[in-house]
Amino acid sequence: MNIKFKKLNKTIIKCKKCPRLVKFVKKISTEKRKQNISENYWGKPLTGFGEFNSKLMILGLAPAAHGGTRTGRAFTGDKSGDFLFKCLYETGFANQPISKNLDDGLKIKSTYITNILKCVPPGDKPLNEELENCSIYLNSEIKNLEKLKIILTLGKLAFDNCIKFYKKNYKIDGKFMFKHGKKYYLPDGKLLFSSYHPSPRNVNTGILNQEKMKKILISIKKLL
Repeated sequence: MNIKFKKLNKTIIKCKKCPRLVKFVKKISTEKRKQNISENYWGKPLTGFGEFNSKLMILGLAPAAHGGTRTGRAFTGDKSGDFLFKCLYETGFANQPISKNLDDGLKIKSTYITNILKCVPPGDKPLNEELENCSIYLNSEIKNLEKLKIILTLGKLAFDNCIKFYKKNYKIDGKFMFKHGKKYYLPDGKLLFSSYHPSPRNVNTGILNQEKMKKILISIKKLL
């Protein structure tokens, strides 16, 4: 593993800056979900994963309670991940269409997947203080990905918080409005793409389907 990421990931996993989140992650990992009752939950802050020379970052808001918090990998072991990795596989960004656990053989190509917040928040609603505490880790991830060209945010909350992060670090002119498939140039020269979140709610209601997601990924692939 890249030395910078090894050091960063070790720091993230040990992080206890947000007592509310530490308590909630412990609760989820102890009480568990009925269908996962016999499993050992990851139960710690969640690092990003992927190639360290990646040109694409896929950015969510936070780990899922019984997805990443259980399996130890972002968008892994839940319905959102099932949808996302099928689309990544069909557009050539992943070697297989499933992401079930850390030992499933998944490899993603020129892609790094992470979340703005490294712990799952109660009700999927992080506090500003928690986002602030975690922003140092996202900043390090972006800096460490020296070949990064494009950030794809999944969902309006990830998009809004990514813009908020950039506004804190750069002077930004112009309006950034969330719209599926929209792209913007960021002040550091990177391109920001926005997508609906691949949650079952969005997929089941038809707000997002595979064709819509794959269209964005194909556009990104051409630019890379």
